[in-house]
Amino acid sequence: MPPRVSVVLPVRDGGPWLAAAVASILDQTLSELELIVVDDHSRDGAVERLDRGDPRLQVIDSAGRGVSAAFNTGLARARGPLVARMDADDLALPNRLERQVAYLEAHPEIALCGACVEIFAAGAVQGGNRRYQAWLNACREPATIRRELFIESPIPNPTVVFRARELRALGGYRDPDWPEDYDLFLRADAAGLAMGKPDGVLLRWREHAGRLTRTDDRYARERFQAAKLHYLAAHRLPSDRPLIVWGAGPTGALTHDLLAAEGVAMAGFVDVHPRRIGGRKRGLPVWPIEHVRDAASAFVLAAVGSAGARPRIRACMDRFGRVEGEDYLFVA
Repeated sequence: MPPRVSVVLPVRDGGPWLAAAVASILDQTLSELELIVVDDHSRDGAVERLDRGDPRLQVIDSAGRGVSAAFNTGLARARGPLVARMDADDLALPNRLERQVAYLEAHPEIALCGACVEIFAAGAVQGGNRRYQAWLNACREPATIRRELFIESPIPNPTVVFRARELRALGGYRDPDWPEDYDLFLRADAAGLAMGKPDGVLLRWREHAGRLTRTDDRYARERFQAAKLHYLAAHRLPSDRPLIVWGAGPTGALTHDLLAAEGVAMAGFVDVHPRRIGGRKRGLPVWPIEHVRDAASAFVLAAVGSAGARPRIRACMDRFGRVEGEDYLFVA
């Protein structure tokens, strides 16, 4: 009889955390599962030290190299109608899978279920990560996730549970020149698949210096921005409206350059900085923000990522009668 959930855990050199991550899955309140640990050419002995006594645990070698190939190797072996992701350095709360399966059963329109997280570290979790956690955990409803998808990935990768059929239709993970998990979620959005999360923390997400987000060039800010704008240009930008970038600073300039590389032309920028207003950026005019009010047909990409900027921009756009998702999107 197939399991209700197949959990795929790709690992390379899981070190001191792998055994606890595995135990957190095998100790779930939902017991009808299989856990497929895919060894991506580890050399630290952590996989060999795993206790193989639980018949629900399989340990296999990756057919390729890298985290995408490792996950896809596990996906090919998975028997369940749902496929969950787990990482070797995180801890699933005991009711994680039970809650996510119940959510998917109650919401048949949802193809991809994430979860709220608690970010933890050996030292204190800094203010930036606290703000990031608050944002992640506020992105639960499908409409919110779709609206905020181009700020950052609103689905923490080690929390995701997919409907296996939809995941296989997407082709699993790929190896693009930007984060592979964000790419998958952007492809899911482009395919019209809905994403959601149940309320309540279900995974403890470990922050440490060895995470791929800290060591892999594909996780640099410029590569995240390239991913967003590639999929925006192909699937979400209106083709019949002038495009304005809110923010003529470095992120706005990068947004311009990446969209230009995708063949998208912009009308100009708006900014609040008095020394920028009236000047030019990338050969285009820099207007005061009131230009958004007057340019009723324009679509705005807000490319300002500083703390507190999004609420102020939203308040301004509300005054101008602009609707988020229909008239503007945040890309930072």
